[in-house]
Amino acid sequence: MFSDNPTGADNQQETAAQALELDPHWVVGFVDGEGCLSVSIHQHPGVRSFGWQVNPVFQVSQHRDSGLVLDAMVRFFGCGRVRTKGPASAVSIFAVDRRRDLRETVIPFFQAHPLVVKRRDFELFVEISSILERKLHFTSSGFERAVRLAYAMNAHGKQRKRPVETVLAGSSETARQARSSERRRYSPNPIDMGSGAEMTPPASLHSATT
Repeated sequence: MFSDNPTGADNQQETAAQALELDPHWVVGFVDGEGCLSVSIHQHPGVRSFGWQVNPVFQVSQHRDSGLVLDAMVRFFGCGRVRTKGPASAVSIFAVDRRRDLRETVIPFFQAHPLVVKRRDFELFVEISSILERKLHFTSSGFERAVRLAYAMNAHGKQRKRPVETVLAGSSETARQARSSERRRYSPNPIDMGSGAEMTPPASLHSATT
């Protein structure tokens, strides 16, 4: 029998969500099956990382009918949020994308409770997060390392819209220009042999020849 009191139904859902306690081992299995550790790379002209934003995100998707478990994930980790995948989508997503939350909560949890299926993606995720925390992605070598690691995740980036070479083109050109500038800076000045000026021998040598 359906309730005629929507508010009462909402309260029942909130009560059920609050009563849902998640076990760490269950969370590991749930994330192994339904979760994703990924690194988005979006073009954003003007940012220091060669015009590309690199953003790690941890997320778990479920049909909205099972949204209570995602609310429980928010309480379990103490961070993140639940949102819909799109206006017409029936999928809800629990997502953590704040770097501080990833560094202080998500990464330590899965280091203490290792994933199985997504172990390799997690290892790459941790290394990329470290590069970003140390701001190494503002250098051409650090940026290239982070991007190549990101493209090695999630079935080697098969769902990426752009080839890795497109993303790295700007940083590679910047590195080439930097190397060229360094060579010009430290190369010795060539001797101008075509000026027509005669070289005057030292006085001692001039005396010995006269």
